[in-house]
Amino acid sequence: MSRHLLSAGDLSRDEAVAILDTAKRMHAIQTREVKKLPPLRGRTVVNLFFEDSTRTRSSFEIAGKWLSADVINVSAKGSSISKGESLRDTVLTVAALGVDALVVRHNASGAVQRIAGWVSCPVINAGDGTHEHPTQALLDAFTLRERLGDLSDRHVVIVGDITHSRVARSNVLLLATLGARVTLVGPPTLMPAGVATWGCTTSWDLDAVLSGKAAGDVDAVMMLRVQRERLGGGSAAGARDLGGQFVPTEREYAIGYGLSPARLDLLPDTAPILHPGPMNRGLEISSIAADSARSMVLDQVQSGVAVRMAVLYRMLAGAEHPVLDEEPA
Repeated sequence: MSRHLLSAGDLSRDEAVAILDTAKRMHAIQTREVKKLPPLRGRTVVNLFFEDSTRTRSSFEIAGKWLSADVINVSAKGSSISKGESLRDTVLTVAALGVDALVVRHNASGAVQRIAGWVSCPVINAGDGTHEHPTQALLDAFTLRERLGDLSDRHVVIVGDITHSRVARSNVLLLATLGARVTLVGPPTLMPAGVATWGCTTSWDLDAVLSGKAAGDVDAVMMLRVQRERLGGGSAAGARDLGGQFVPTEREYAIGYGLSPARLDLLPDTAPILHPGPMNRGLEISSIAADSARSMVLDQVQSGVAVRMAVLYRMLAGAEHPVLDEEPA
């Protein structure tokens, strides 16, 4: 595995499968009464989050602690950036404390790659702007493998705001690496320029994808969050019309691209439903779909801890560390 994890495209098929296989063993640890293992004892991991997060930061924190690392959380609001310090100076100051890894989330695309060039310790991208979120793609792939098995030639449909979705970008890259086929579905106004070069199929018609001649070929559906804070000019409170520039109203979006009960019925019974969260119920996904037996949203949350344990383990302890065969710490 390379020194940093900045993009899902950084991973070869063998590396991705190795992480997912390690995550499966880590997932088993979550059922133990005592969950701690010793491989990162004496290591320090800093979660450096310049953008709000609940699931990602919490799961990285739990993952580090269950591997016995010392985990420190630093947010922009509590750092010297709020006093005017530059990103570079903040990052170099934290790295100078002797940390062993940085887990970074930033609202600017490409910021995490810049940070990786400034420090000598491993850097893990926990989401940068509208660019990528590689560990989310890994946990999505892990969740799908648990339900579907080998993902080779499986057909995954990803629906929603593709333009602003770092989750979609990372999933397209990783799923292709694992041999799956991906169809991106969304309004024409929310399809990014250059999407034709991504190596996947695109469509503006969700009903045609779910009910067309290849309908039985849909193995899984992933609904993306409608990002009101980006579509509505930065204010979720003032974005009931989704900004107008992209989609006129929430109602029109839900009618055209929401996973309604009727669309749920179009899916094969074996097709799981994924969502990276947080969900906007009644907008991109109905409560009936979100709470159905096929929904794997909570499975994704559980998978997130196991996958992030696997990433930290392989980056900091080494692939050959025998600790998974040992007793809990």
